[in-house]
Amino acid sequence: MANSSAIEWTESTWNPVTGCSKISAGCLNCYAERMAARLKFMGSPNYANGFDVTLHPRALQLPLKWKKPQLIFVNSMSDLFHDAVPLSFIQQVFGVMEKASWHQFQILTKRSDRLLQLDKELTWPDNVWMGVSVENARFTRRIDDLRRTNARIKFLSLEPLLGPLCRLDLRNIDWVIVGGESGPGARPMERAWVTDIRDQSLNAGVPFFFKQWGGFNKKKNGRLLENRTWDQVPRKLPKPIAA
Repeated sequence: MANSSAIEWTESTWNPVTGCSKISAGCLNCYAERMAARLKFMGSPNYANGFDVTLHPRALQLPLKWKKPQLIFVNSMSDLFHDAVPLSFIQQVFGVMEKASWHQFQILTKRSDRLLQLDKELTWPDNVWMGVSVENARFTRRIDDLRRTNARIKFLSLEPLLGPLCRLDLRNIDWVIVGGESGPGARPMERAWVTDIRDQSLNAGVPFFFKQWGGFNKKKNGRLLENRTWDQVPRKLPKPIAA
């Protein structure tokens, strides 16, 4: 249920929930859906339900067993704020993150409306980074929802970037990640969209991370932007506490 991750902006993944459903354009070629189908075919018991939303209570305590501090992406195979995930289970996840204070936890959602709705029902530890995915200008409202939460570190995952995002409001945003879509049917991302977001981020003093150009062969296309990598991260990291 957890493993080292090839995702460039994190170190490990933790999936107390698996499965999701499509809600916007960025979901069309969902990598997690493809992976879940493959794992079900291989007989993985955690994916017996395929990509249906499934809770895994036995996975809740895993981060407490990992003694080395690390960046952990929560629910790389789901969305913690999916309507099918009960508030009580979300609160259990947050409770574990608070106990595992030596780690940094990164959560991403496209369901910013439910995130905002539940915000006051959650205790936000300093080691929890909350992010929203925004794929095009139609969904920038997710940024406004995120800004209104009590998360200490707030970040944006602009991936898969499917259009320009001009005049982003980056007030109280601590990190911007940009990436192109990868895998079968990957939709193209224009260089001008990326450089414009980078410039907006730098002008606002927000760390910028360029994940990938994407495409069917993402390794070949790489992640260089104007002959360099962009691996900036938030500066306001809480100090790790030894387990």
